[in-house]
Order: sequence, then structure tokens, then C-alpha cells
Amino acid sequence: MAGRKIERVGLIGLGKMGNPMARHMMAKGFPVVGFDVDAETMAAAVDIGVTSASTPAEVAASSDIVIVVVGFDAEVDHVIFADDGLLAGAKPGAVIAIASTVAPQFIKRLPARLAGKDVHILDIPLTRGEDAAEKGRLLILGGGDEAVFDVCRPVFEAFSDAIFHLGPLGAGQIGKMVNNLILWACISANYEGFKLAETLGVSPERLREALAESSAQNWAMDTRADDRPVPWAEKDMTIVLKEADLARLSLPLCGVVKEVIKGFKIERGLPMPKMPE
Repeated sequence: MAGRKIERVGLIGLGKMGNPMARHMMAKGFPVVGFDVDAETMAAAVDIGVTSASTPAEVAASSDIVIVVVGFDAEVDHVIFADDGLLAGAKPGAVIAIASTVAPQFIKRLPARLAGKDVHILDIPLTRGEDAAEKGRLLILGGGDEAVFDVCRPVFEAFSDAIFHLGPLGAGQIGKMVNNLILWACISANYEGFKLAETLGVSPERLREALAESSAQNWAMDTRADDRPVPWAEKDMTIVLKEADLARLSLPLCGVVKEVIKGFKIERGLPMPKMPE
């Protein structure tokens, strides 16, 4: 990858994160070709200037790097390995960057499955959410070959203002997993704390303003993350618990947090995610 320049970008997944990411990359001079399984989502991307592809393979054939922004491990697997997936069309030396939040063990198994293929894999899970995507201020937690990662930095800088390379392949997903563990723990504490305050006669809104200046201050409280739908909560905590099981590590708080978040969603009538088997 030394001396190589990334010129054309592919994007798989053009929804609430992928659409603004594409917009920012195009604004920085990177042509974007994209694919999404949802026709309306694909049409919305075309409206902002994304070139439409009919399959992931077609995206790969036109791209120096393909960024994957889909929901689950099984979807990432299909995008890469299906008959019309990225491997079917990838150019020699192409980069596949997994921006999806998936299990670290899934990412770590990819090199063996890609043995003999002239492609580079990076994991670049994203944090800060949809508002940051709109503003081009996402944070990337990266893993994989650092030289390859550095070649791709100009692309990442188009939609991110904080980029960290944490180590070998899988390190990015481990970083995102820990980020999510702490995030959902904070949301759970905020939720129970404000419920306690309201029950005992103190206005949660008045208290929120005070706590923003106190030792209880946290990002989830500042950004009112507890007011959002939080669709990925159970998925994120399931990844944490499965990885802890594989490592034979006891993380009792994580099990409690998963159940608190579930109760939070049930109480507010928020939809439960469809978790692939």
C-alpha cells in the first residue's frame, strides 16, 4: 500500500449513517458508488450524488476502498462473501473497511477466510451517532494494518474529526465494545437516577441542569441519549457478554445493564431489535 492513493470510495449501507458519510466524502472530492438493499434509501443517496450499484460486487469493482455500514455480523458476512459480494468484484489490493459494530471474534476470523485473496481488511467502528454523522464529526476506533489504515486516513477524515488506530485487526471492535459498555451503563444510571428523583419530588429537568455541572456529568446525559430510540442497545450488550464468556471473564454489571436497558425500552414502548440467529 506504500505510496498508493485512495481515489474512489464504495459504501455499503446508505441509511442514517451512510448517507451523510457519503455526502461528506463527495464534498471532499471522493466519488462515491453505493449499494443499499432498500430502494428508497438507495434513491435518496442517488439524489445527493452517489452512483448507484446493483450489487456489492459492482461497488467493489469501482472502488479503491469499500466502507461497510450495515447492522449485524450476518449482514457483513453476506456483503463480503455472497456470490455477488465484495470479494466477487474487489480489485487487487482493495481495502474493505468494516464500520459496522460487530463482534471482535467475527472480525478476527476474517483473515483466515480471506487467505489467498489480495484484499486488506480494516475495522473502523464509528461512535457519536447520527447527529455527528450529519456534521461530519464521527469518531473512528480503528484496527488492522497501520500502514493501510494511514493510506485511508484522508477518506476517514472526510466524515470524522477524531481517528484512533488502536492496534491489529479487531482492536477497533474491542474499543467500540468497551465504549458501548460504558455508554449503556451511563444511560442506565441516568435513567434510574432521574426516575428516583421524579418519584421523590425533584424535577428531572432541573436536576439534569445541575448534574451537568457536577461529578455525575457524562456524555449520555449531556446529549440526552436517554431520549433517543436506542435501537442497538441489546445487540451491543450481547456482544459484550458473549466476548466476556469466551474470555472466561466475569462482568456482572454488564448483565444488569442489558436488563435495565430492556426495561427502559419496554417502559417507553420502544421497538425491540430483530436479532439475527
